[in-house]
Amino acid sequence: CDSFTLYLSRLNTDVELCQSLRRLLADEVAMNSLDPETRRVAELFMFDFEISGIHLDEEKRKKAVNLNVRILDLCNEFLTGTHLPNKIDKHVLPEHIRYNFTAEGNYLQVAGLHADCPDDLVREAAYKIFLHPNVEQLRRLDELLASRNSLAQLVGYDTFAHRALQGTMAKNPETVTQFLEKLSDQLSKRTQKDFEMMTKMKMKLNPRNSELMPWDHPYYSGVLRAERYNIDPGLYCPFFSLGACMEGLNSLFSQLLGISLYAEQTQRGEVWSEDVRKLAVVHETEGLLGYIYCDFFQRPDKPHQDCHFTVRGGRLRENGEYQLPVVVLMLSLPHSTRSAPTLLSPGMMENLFHEMGHAMHSMLGRTRYQHVTGTRCATDFAEVPSILMEYFANDYRVVNQFAKHYKTGQPLPKNMVSRLCESKKVCAAADMQLQVFYAALDQIYHGKHPLKKSTTEILKEAQENVYGLPYVPNT
Repeated sequence: CDSFTLYLSRLNTDVELCQSLRRLLADEVAMNSLDPETRRVAELFMFDFEISGIHLDEEKRKKAVNLNVRILDLCNEFLTGTHLPNKIDKHVLPEHIRYNFTAEGNYLQVAGLHADCPDDLVREAAYKIFLHPNVEQLRRLDELLASRNSLAQLVGYDTFAHRALQGTMAKNPETVTQFLEKLSDQLSKRTQKDFEMMTKMKMKLNPRNSELMPWDHPYYSGVLRAERYNIDPGLYCPFFSLGACMEGLNSLFSQLLGISLYAEQTQRGEVWSEDVRKLAVVHETEGLLGYIYCDFFQRPDKPHQDCHFTVRGGRLRENGEYQLPVVVLMLSLPHSTRSAPTLLSPGMMENLFHEMGHAMHSMLGRTRYQHVTGTRCATDFAEVPSILMEYFANDYRVVNQFAKHYKTGQPLPKNMVSRLCESKKVCAAADMQLQVFYAALDQIYHGKHPLKKSTTEILKEAQENVYGLPYVPNT
């Protein structure tokens, strides 16, 4: 990965390549002879050269390449660190909650936030222990932010945010900040009402400690949804077997796009796990469009995240043939059991539809060049197809076609779908306000440097000003 990044960084700072492209862009006759897609790709390549520091002298270009490599290393180290559990002496915690955590001698391992646990004390302990400051992680974060800022200023930008946003629909940090401020203003009253509802629910269930804290938001919003609309995931899972959901996607794509998904046998050594399945994506008139590798099931060595990534982008070859795109969809679904197939919660089903939206974006791009194929577009547009798929996942006309009980074949009742859709409006403002907080924090971290305060102090200030729930010391 490091070698590949180094190679790309060197290509993006290759003076000879850039000069050749610049001559083309300056040749009006030549540019007018190109089709719109080719002109656009040429402009994007020049943009890549410019943000990589092609205009710098050789010494500074080398510095830019080295910064890019260092930034990638720091990103990988930091992300790996976020998944590592924290240990604590087991005697620090009350005996009656210790069983919630993994024991290791005299220590307990806390590997997550336990956000769904009904015990307030367990959630509080998990939050404070798992998010306890890690000196090495803080050092990595500081170096990462400083390196990104150094790279941005080296190639001519005020901040890393300016560099990162120039190629997006938003264009600049000022637009993003203005959008976040307006959105926060619009959400303010509704968010406060949501927090009041959660506080009342906490008072009802735990009168001794009714102050709403950050570890309460995910849990009590879920309790409110369940109470108001009787949303018990266990009631829905039997209707959302993985097979039924895949048939639903197949039916939806067939009706909307004339596309069918076909399971294909893999060759020896083709896949990295025996659980991975290969799907051929076939259009009714254009034929084979590409392949999707479905890595859907949990494994000990597998990152616990849902994502889509490209193995090979689509492009038109010189011989006129089209290079078919190949992508991977990675989920973390439970395995089937002896008594039941893999059953998805409503959230898992929606995630499956979301990620399949990315896959279809990759399949349907059919661009001439890999540089603009599928999800290789403005980052703030890349989520549009997948968000669209979420709407289909919450429409009874779609769900009714595939959601059937895995034992009886009975369709999911319409009132259950309606309740599920309505439940998503409960505490929606508070949920969105949390995302606004994350986005605002991101903008500050990647804004003007040196930062006026430590990253933790900035987090505290942003959390209290933007999110609305109190910052917890030592997190």
